[in-house]
Amino acid sequence: MAAEVRPILWKGRRLVLLDQRKLPAREIYITYQGVRDTARAIKQMVVRGAPAIGVAAAYALAMEGRRFRDGRLTDDFERAAAVMAAARPTAVNLQWAIEAQRAVVASLDPGTKPASVARRMEQEARRIHAGDIAVNRLIGSHGARLVGNKGDVVTHCNAGALATAGYGTALGVIRAAWSDGRRFGVFATETRPYMQGARLTSWELKKLGIPVTLVTDSMIGHVFQNVGVGAVVVGTDRTAANGDVANKIGTYPIAVLARRHGVPFYVAAPTSSIDIDCPDGDHIPIEQRGADEVTHVGGRRIATEGIDVLNPAFDVTPAELVTGIITEYGVVRGNLARGLERAVKRARRERSG
Repeated sequence: MAAEVRPILWKGRRLVLLDQRKLPAREIYITYQGVRDTARAIKQMVVRGAPAIGVAAAYALAMEGRRFRDGRLTDDFERAAAVMAAARPTAVNLQWAIEAQRAVVASLDPGTKPASVARRMEQEARRIHAGDIAVNRLIGSHGARLVGNKGDVVTHCNAGALATAGYGTALGVIRAAWSDGRRFGVFATETRPYMQGARLTSWELKKLGIPVTLVTDSMIGHVFQNVGVGAVVVGTDRTAANGDVANKIGTYPIAVLARRHGVPFYVAAPTSSIDIDCPDGDHIPIEQRGADEVTHVGGRRIATEGIDVLNPAFDVTPAELVTGIITEYGVVRGNLARGLERAVKRARRERSG
């Protein structure tokens, strides 16, 4: 397969991000210095995808650690953490990364010098970065046997290397199945209004040599009716304790179509994206984004001026429509709440051990 996509780099104590706003036309990397500019990058979608946001946040806090004051480490960390936490509310990996770095700060002697704190936080960020790639590969291996057996695969938004530390969750499943020798095509929805499917997923799949057909979001019903769809695989920005799944807006209707046509609907979810403290989808905060994303395309207005615009970034797919949730520990089926709780508890034990 083609060379790996590397959306997040750590060079000379600085965070370097592939600017996903410029893809697929140009591959441009931007260097960041701390939490404020990294938070802006997250808000502005330079980096996006729940796992990637978490990794970027971990590095941003490590960079900020060198600015902490002697004797004020906890206070300064909490101020920096608040800036990061406000960047995007739905993706739970962001808060997960903040908690991991908070634990590092709490474990140190209050008199530890800022440079030493920053080094420890950098080590933690590197661990999170490498761990995300390893987890994605495990998700891919567990999910590979579920796809490509009876027809093509539908995916929505982008849950590939660009949305993670460099391998992918939903696209990780697809690429792992291809590595195992299965041959099938992928239908990628364009994913209005930000076009992650058109700009990013199709770009990634082409680089990987996996055949991809791009369709507008409104065409997906036709695909289910007229094409041999064997499975749907999507990612998740937050999965509640009961198995309700928040993913990019437009995921829920695809799940409804999948149920109508008897097609299994799978969610690729690292345990870092599972919020066991969130009881159900009604408690997941849904980010509302600006009207310009809907009224403009490529910087040009396409809608009448003066109209109201609703632009939720995510919707929630009820657990009853989810066939299985693919974690790094295997595929959770049936009683999703029980299986997710077990997976998260196992992850916590392994991290604390």
